[in-house]
Order: sequence, then C-alpha cells, then structure tokens
Amino acid sequence: MKNSEKLKLLLENEIIPDLESAIDELFSEIEKAKDVTKEQRGDLDELHQMKDEFKEILRELHNNELEEEEIHEILEALMEAKSDDIES
Repeated sequence: MKNSEKLKLLLENEIIPDLESAIDELFSEIEKAKDVTKEQRGDLDELHQMKDEFKEILRELHNNELEEEEIHEILEALMEAKSDDIES
C-alpha cells in the first residue's frame, strides 16, 4: 500500500473521527456546566483547527498536491504521535 493511501486511511478512519469525538465530548462538558471556561474555549478552538488542517491534507492528497516526501513525513509524524498517545 502506498504511503498516500496509508495516510488517507489513517486520517479518515482514525485521526479525524477521534478529533470529532473529542469535540463532541468537550461540547457535552460545556453543555452540562452551562458555561465555557477559557481553557475549554482554547481546547475547542485547537481541536477545530487540527480537524481543519487534517481535512486540508485529505484535500491535497485527493488533488495530488503533496510530494511523496511530504506524505512520508506527515505519516511518520502521525504514527509517532499515535504511539506516544498509546504509551501515555
């Protein structure tokens, strides 16, 4: 499987759904508290920004706008971050 396919699958099947779940959980916490703290607002903004960035990467993959080296670097960074999450 090519790195571009691996990256696409990782983003579509794991990374973006995980971000969407985290956003939903944060919204649920805010709704229960009926108030949003500065920290929650910052977290929410950060999660939305990350989701937008990953969707942009998917768009670039779809349009063949990324070089193989870029794809490899992104995939490697995401896999490393994912393994760091598992270890902590």
